[in-house]
Amino acid sequence: MFAPSKVLFLLCGLLLAQSLPAAQRVLVGATEYRPYMAMPAQGQPSGLLPELLQAMNEVQDDYRFEITLTSTGRRYRDFTSGRLDLMLFESRQWGWQNIPMQTLELGIDDSEVFVARAAPGRDQRYFATLEGKRLGLHVGYHYAFADFESDSERLHQRFDAIISRSHEANLEMLLHQRIDLTVMAKSYLRMYFDEHPELRERMLVSTRADQTFRPLALIRPDGPIDAERLAAILEILQRNGRYAALLTRYHLDPVPASGKPKR
Repeated sequence: MFAPSKVLFLLCGLLLAQSLPAAQRVLVGATEYRPYMAMPAQGQPSGLLPELLQAMNEVQDDYRFEITLTSTGRRYRDFTSGRLDLMLFESRQWGWQNIPMQTLELGIDDSEVFVARAAPGRDQRYFATLEGKRLGLHVGYHYAFADFESDSERLHQRFDAIISRSHEANLEMLLHQRIDLTVMAKSYLRMYFDEHPELRERMLVSTRADQTFRPLALIRPDGPIDAERLAAILEILQRNGRYAALLTRYHLDPVPASGKPKR
């Protein structure tokens, strides 16, 4: 038998747990965009996003951040319909211009750069024009050189582009001379070269960026969390060093964030 004092303690604990409000679910959209999010055909998603959400869940009990899979083309509809509450590591220029939301800077500086095969006599002048070069692009992505067009058919028509579903596929096509140029985040390329150092000398990376961006959190109006509360949670991770450690792990450059929500 349980001692009376122990039974009383357990009952008090049970009543206290029942009186506490349940954590609010926050549905966070996830699409393939490495190194922020990798969605393999088999296995669990990986990248900065799932690791950041785990850290956010561990430092507070008011919200439960959950990954919700979507796609580059469907994420706008999922956000406006309420299927998603939050998108992380986005840019307003990637099709979000006319959608109501709050935004929050995430204190990251990133860019997308051009990549070509290294060849004798080839230098940065090779990137001066796209004319006469075949491009390998990622489905659903927005490119500054194309006025942020993301439609695969239009990109194919305008630039004779091959559209694939992964950066790895584009780099393979580049090395096998099926394409002349591809474009990807500098942070992803740093990770790729860490994993494949033997390929670094076989590729030429542009010093100029196709686009430079500071990833944002996009928060749905009337959702379970607002920008102020999200900023407070991220501030905890800033103060304990976990946020900086994650950025370092994924080769991302930190910059001071305003910390001020925008609408």
